[in-house]
Amino acid sequence: MLESQDLLELETAVKKLESPGLTMQIVEKIGKPIEYALQSLPDKATAQIEKATSLALDKALDVALQTMKAPSGTMASNAGHKAAAVISGGVGGAFGLPALAVELPVSTGIILRSVADIARQEGEDIEQADTRMECLAVFAMGGRSSSDDASETTYYATRAALAAQVKEAAKFVARQGTRAVSRESGPPLVRLIAAVASRFGIVVSEKAAAQLIPAVGAAGGAAINLMFINHFQTMAEGHFTVRKLERKYGKECIQEEYKKVLSNKGKTAGAV
Repeated sequence: MLESQDLLELETAVKKLESPGLTMQIVEKIGKPIEYALQSLPDKATAQIEKATSLALDKALDVALQTMKAPSGTMASNAGHKAAAVISGGVGGAFGLPALAVELPVSTGIILRSVADIARQEGEDIEQADTRMECLAVFAMGGRSSSDDASETTYYATRAALAAQVKEAAKFVARQGTRAVSRESGPPLVRLIAAVASRFGIVVSEKAAAQLIPAVGAAGGAAINLMFINHFQTMAEGHFTVRKLERKYGKECIQEEYKKVLSNKGKTAGAV
């Protein structure tokens, strides 16, 4: 049985982790054009998005292995990270798809640092390899789509799909040391990045499609990047809250409680 405060934290985490995906958020802000833009992305654009996604995750891996370090007790500077992401998004919106290969690695690196700050706030040791790999895994967490069953968790399904890759990569990094490995030298890292890329690439496509809408421009690009970083900060807050509770009560207990909270949430929504 969870303490009342912990149950409240879990309920908040469920709301965050099972919140609408990026496309649904963008539709709410700019309307239906995003759906048309997603359907009409040309092959050339898709190739550019895939390249940008790969570059972005390479950048994120570099950050995870080399520079995710800060004094103990440092508070998450979400506002500062958001401001930096908004600026890079404005550049992307102004110059369109060609700027994605430059803008996305920058904004992804900014987001990862923000995710690391959030992890630290929830009691994680950012010096540990498994925490760093869990920070990377946040990029695979997309929230819910409109077709998802309200009683089924997409969060634990994503974690289950990534569990083996995260574990192998963390073991490899812990064994070799962060400064001794790279994506090229570590097959476990390659597998983790590939698993994350298959999910992160969907969100990147949604972001890029929105920025390609003619009326969006620099201001719209900045707004979309704000939604982009908000999305992953929200996923990180939920994820590391759940991990904190799992350390206290055990993973099986929290997973069961998570499902109960989600099921109750679905019943409440259905009754409205």
